[in-house]
Amino acid sequence: MYNNNGKLKYKVYESELASLQAELVKLQYWIKEKGLKVCVIFEGRDAAGKGGVIKRIIEPLNPRTVRIVALQKPTEKERNQWYFQRYIDQLPTAGEMVLFDRSWYNRAGVEKVMGFCTDEEYKEFLRTCPQFEDMIKRSGIILIKYWFSISDREQKKRFIARNQDPMKRWKLSPMDIEARRRWVDYSRAKDEMFKHTDTENSPWYVVNADIKRHARLNCISHLLNQIDYEDLTPEPIEFPKISKHPEYERPPISEMNWVPAKFGENPADDERS
Repeated sequence: MYNNNGKLKYKVYESELASLQAELVKLQYWIKEKGLKVCVIFEGRDAAGKGGVIKRIIEPLNPRTVRIVALQKPTEKERNQWYFQRYIDQLPTAGEMVLFDRSWYNRAGVEKVMGFCTDEEYKEFLRTCPQFEDMIKRSGIILIKYWFSISDREQKKRFIARNQDPMKRWKLSPMDIEARRRWVDYSRAKDEMFKHTDTENSPWYVVNADIKRHARLNCISHLLNQIDYEDLTPEPIEFPKISKHPEYERPPISEMNWVPAKFGENPADDERS
């Protein structure tokens, strides 16, 4: 089941992931049918694997039911609003699950460490965030918070891999490099954040993220266990026969502007449109 390095073998991982994704589809139908409002927060250091697990969650799901929120830095207007205001607009409505790829906890992490907020704004966030989350939950929203924990050595390894791969280099930013230098500052900020916001009513669930395959499976499995659901998958649809219209004459297929068939061949003039 495991390689010599302790990592789950890829075939085993794929099989386990497929089983979990099948359950996610069932959960999706349940959320839609029962009008649940589910909000899942993914936080952690850069390269901790948040995006990877989100990608595997949404892969088999309907984007009309499950959507991702990954907000850019606030606009001038948003900077002058109540801090939580722009996040409220993104909260789920009935029958929807929203996955936050970073969230209002930016204030307790990057904004605090990088000096993007004042000390007063930071202290106010720590004081009011539990109250804000209590309001969210009292409104009927199911709130689930994940922190992806990664070691210094593993983050460095992933940063180097990104830097060496032109297809992934876009994932690196000057902010990521500065975050490496301020590793301990981020650790202190995370500890303080947990001290104030890891509450009985809204706890943090910590995911060991040093091995991506394990982190993905463990997180998805845990998420599925947070909501009692039943299988409401609809039965297969019976497709009707195509209605025949003898009077219809389709223009010759050869008159269409076909994309050059570098792979395979363009179709013959048959029944297609």
